[in-house]
Amino acid sequence: MPRSPKARPASSADASLATVERAMVRLRRSFTRRAISRQLEQELGEAVATSRAFVTDALDQGPSGQEGVTVGEVAERLGIDPSRASRMVTEAIEAGDVVRVVSQLDGRRTCLELTPQGRALADAAGQHRRHFFAAVMAEWRAADREEFARLLDQFVTSLDRMGANTPRRDKGPLV
Repeated sequence: MPRSPKARPASSADASLATVERAMVRLRRSFTRRAISRQLEQELGEAVATSRAFVTDALDQGPSGQEGVTVGEVAERLGIDPSRASRMVTEAIEAGDVVRVVSQLDGRRTCLELTPQGRALADAAGQHRRHFFAAVMAEWRAADREEFARLLDQFVTSLDRMGANTPRRDKGPLV
């Protein structure tokens, strides 16, 4: 049943939260349509599984400590279960984007590294996303872009903090 905006009077805080909620749903739907991924594939001239770009992005962040990045850390960074991350990493390895290496600190651990091809994919994906967002915000004033960047970073940091303190069984917002 659709929500009626006239269902109850909203305070300005309620109205801003409703605006954020609707915008997040629209944003999620636009990413579901894979517009960015399709454009990246056109630029690279090859079909690129979204999962490969996700894995290379996760590895591109570098290790969080002294050790290399593991499949478990990829899962954590992508917010997915380890078995799904393992399948995605295997796909990236088979595509030549990633290699497994023995940890320099603990020979029993296996870490992951980007190959030159994987580094190129991560770089191309990042550059493509920046160009895409620049086009979206082309008519914005520089001050508005800077304020949006600051607020979005603050929002995502709060989300990350909330996610770190939320049990896995909680699926979060329905977006």
